[in-house]
Amino acid sequence: MIRWHFPFQRRRALPKIMLIRLLAGVMTTMLAASISVATEPDILLSQKERKPKKEASRMSMTITSSSFANHGEIPIRHTCQGHDNSPELFWDNIPENAKSLVLIVDDPDAPDPAAPKLTWVHWVLYNIPPAAQGLPEGVAEADLPIGTLGGLNDWQRTGYGGPCPPIGKHRYFHKLYALDIMLPDLKHPTKAILEQEMKGHVIAQSELVGLYQKQ
Repeated sequence: MIRWHFPFQRRRALPKIMLIRLLAGVMTTMLAASISVATEPDILLSQKERKPKKEASRMSMTITSSSFANHGEIPIRHTCQGHDNSPELFWDNIPENAKSLVLIVDDPDAPDPAAPKLTWVHWVLYNIPPAAQGLPEGVAEADLPIGTLGGLNDWQRTGYGGPCPPIGKHRYFHKLYALDIMLPDLKHPTKAILEQEMKGHVIAQSELVGLYQKQ
């Protein structure tokens, strides 16, 4: 009998052993891919979980007020045209190795912002305990955190003196410093004397700026 061979005739099936090996290889590849897809989100999640901790450790010390935002208008009650009460202040992220805090409030725009000639000092406090989280509004010297000492402002007295600009809109810097030491009793120092004693001991600092123009 004559057998005819056509080019489109079906090829002989693969041996069973080769087919089994081929299927096993395909299944292994698919399993590896599924494991990779399943574990990738877990890896990303772990990175996201670590990221906030890393950022938190780098967070800077901050000072804020409930009375005004940074570069916002200071309410009249905190000025010489109002009750002259100190603003409520809060601070956060104090360094763990801080031994004391210093607060200085001053105005670098005196007497005229268009032609400033001096920086007027409004408030000086030092040896504030790091555990203190801020100061209440209108705090009296007797109610300051235990151990806190006061320096002289430019009215030559201790305590807070509010904004009282003679002309124009002034900036009032509320500057917070963290020191690695407790300072000795400096007997009502001026800002200049206090800053001299602080040199080499400032480990962190922050500032809050308020604005005021007489109404």
